[in-house]
Amino acid sequence: MKKLFKVALVAVVAVGLLFAGNLAKAQTKIGYVNTSQLMEMLPEMKTLQTQMQAYQKTFSDQLATMSNEYQTKGKDYQSKSSTMTDAARTAAESELQDMQTRITTYRDNAQKQIEAKSNELLKPLQDKLKAAITAVAAEKSYAYVLDSSQVELLVSPAGDDLTNAVKVKLGIK
Repeated sequence: MKKLFKVALVAVVAVGLLFAGNLAKAQTKIGYVNTSQLMEMLPEMKTLQTQMQAYQKTFSDQLATMSNEYQTKGKDYQSKSSTMTDAARTAAESELQDMQTRITTYRDNAQKQIEAKSNELLKPLQDKLKAAITAVAAEKSYAYVLDSSQVELLVSPAGDDLTNAVKVKLGIK
């Protein structure tokens, strides 16, 4: 009798654990979406890219002017260095070194400003995309949504790809 009771108890516990495991699994749905693909499809992205190209051009034009001036002075220095006095040669080398430092500093600052401007312009689009993903996840009862452009999904069922649903939510065809 005790043996039968133990077997029955073990069977009830096993069924309970199995049921609890399935219940927990049903509640934790994980989906994925390709945010890079969606960002590229947003109509506002073309305008943003045009703005960024124009912004970058202002820096590249100035950098080209600075580089041309540096090259001109460098060629001038090379052609005249043999006839220069030591003081004039030292001054010319110092000037060239200063120009090179200014060019490097300008390039670094330009990259930082371009990155900051890009982040500033992308923020509203990222917020819009995140809101659409959050809404689709809530509608479809997904607890987690991964970004498949950032994470390599080794195994992923097509049913959990929310990219098309987010496209519809954003009005992208």
